[in-house]
Amino acid sequence: MLLNSAIRDLKLLYATSARLGGSGLDAVAAETVRAADNAGLLGRVIAFQNRQTEVAAAKIESLRWHPVRLLSGLGSEYYYAAKKHALDKAAAQRLAQGDFNLFHGWSGECVRTLRVARRLGIPSIIEIPTWHRNKGKIKPARQTKSERERAATRGWPGVKNRLLITRQQMLEEYELADQILVLSEKAEETFLAAGMPREKLFRHQRGVDPERFTPAAQPPEIFRAVFVGALIKRKGVHHLLEVWRRLALPNAELVLVGTAHAEMQPYLERFAGPNVKVSGYVTDVQDFYRRALVHVFPSECEGSAKATYEAAACGLAQITTRESGDVVIDGVNGLIIPPNDPDALAAALQTLHGDRELCLRLGAAGRQRIVERFTWEHFHSRLREAWQTAAAFAQG
Repeated sequence: MLLNSAIRDLKLLYATSARLGGSGLDAVAAETVRAADNAGLLGRVIAFQNRQTEVAAAKIESLRWHPVRLLSGLGSEYYYAAKKHALDKAAAQRLAQGDFNLFHGWSGECVRTLRVARRLGIPSIIEIPTWHRNKGKIKPARQTKSERERAATRGWPGVKNRLLITRQQMLEEYELADQILVLSEKAEETFLAAGMPREKLFRHQRGVDPERFTPAAQPPEIFRAVFVGALIKRKGVHHLLEVWRRLALPNAELVLVGTAHAEMQPYLERFAGPNVKVSGYVTDVQDFYRRALVHVFPSECEGSAKATYEAAACGLAQITTRESGDVVIDGVNGLIIPPNDPDALAAALQTLHGDRELCLRLGAAGRQRIVERFTWEHFHSRLREAWQTAAAFAQG
């Protein structure tokens, strides 16, 4: 995509509490920075650590040694919230002092910066990793009873509570931002349900490296299903374990790749028999995909699950939900089931277990869909389009 004069003249400030480089959101942050740098738009990056080398370090302001690190003993919920506040303060100061004309940040960590952008007339974009904070439900903008009680807590617990990112902060960010990047049709619906104008929403998707995530030379003879992600209820792992035990599929194995949270231990103890393997967190996740025939991801709420991109790139048929993103199309490269529906999950597993050729056909279509639509180069192109839209806004 050629850059017109409006986007070439942009100077972007990008702020993220992620690290630049790695997996998950760290990879997304690194690719965003790379896209901006390649397009000649990158002014400055504020992040908590730089683990990539392609973009010059002189353009990156690392908060790795920020004093907020001293709060790491508070517990992850409070510490990560404190990090986001520290990032927001630093980005707001930088935006006010610099000569930037576009800001790109993340929901839940940029309300101060967005206030500065609005005051200075600087166009702004925020990225939403999941759904609207109200998750498609109608809720008042004012504090609910539980939110008021949490805000009124005194003493040390009250101090920690005030570190948390409030729903009201996120709602204010939605209003202040000129453009909101949403990652799937389902995510977009949650914003429309909250009354957000459709023209303010920009549909975006993630990317994947098709050179790292590739199909196996030979699919396994065993019906091996793999789940990749945190082992938590929100991702439907408890249903998967129960259904797997109930079906007792012959010549089959379930591999769970990810960290098992405490809430999942009772289900593992009850349902994980000899044909269920738990690997824990791994760095060579592509090898686990290649040893499988099917990827199962029955999540009830995602933005656009990276595991669905990776599994598709590795040529796996998938069983997943509409709530997990738009990578999988029902009947084309996988089977879409409702979330929290064990019977639908069981039926999908039985269908693929009984039809190896269908598995292979869906997997091949998944790989083709990734190559045609969801590489990091496609991700860069979509970002440039989003920045182009922001440039048009700046011109009125």
